[in-house]
Amino acid sequence: MSSPPLLVADGVSKSFGATQALNGASLQVYPGEVLALTGPSGSGKSTLLHCLSGILDPDSGRVSFDGRDLGGLKDRERSALRRGAFGFVFQFGQLVPELTCLENVALPLRLAGVRRRKAERRAGDLLDRLEVTEVAGKRPGQASGGQGQRVAVARALVTGPRVIFADEPTGALDTRNGEQVMRMLVAAVRERGTAVVLVTHEEQIAAYADRKVTCRDGVAR
Repeated sequence: MSSPPLLVADGVSKSFGATQALNGASLQVYPGEVLALTGPSGSGKSTLLHCLSGILDPDSGRVSFDGRDLGGLKDRERSALRRGAFGFVFQFGQLVPELTCLENVALPLRLAGVRRRKAERRAGDLLDRLEVTEVAGKRPGQASGGQGQRVAVARALVTGPRVIFADEPTGALDTRNGEQVMRMLVAAVRERGTAVVLVTHEEQIAAYADRKVTCRDGVAR
């Protein structure tokens, strides 16, 4: 890679009680690349993603973003990263059921202090880009699974993040909808130069990545 890594895990270990989820895992994520973390259930891939994103603190080792050690940041600084520089897509979308799909996408901007009209205009542009404008005024429960995940992708992109963390983003979808979501996610991040860390156990989904790292027994290879 010609650019320095954007996100680095160096010897990261993490245990939950007597269960060791990560055992000295190391990897690098470069600007604009789509990296797939693969491996069997219980291999540590989701735990590694959560450490990379600052959701979890490793027991030992170091995670850095753009040269900054996440372990040295205060809680408010990490929260600011997760609101702006980081975007998230989870298996079941985790949209707010009381809000419309448009309001869900606009929510990160509203939390950052952006005025409603401007936030919803940007949200609407992304829903159009991801071909789900028909659900803009509907609540998530009125959208199909595939539509809901595209709304979740739009929400992850709306702040212009530098990294998107996607944890089994197609795991609740059938093959056709899953591949449609991945095509749109990859196309959208290519336009913006956004890096993606993708956790998946599905080979056809991992095939959308530029590079694959396999997690096994808490080690990333």
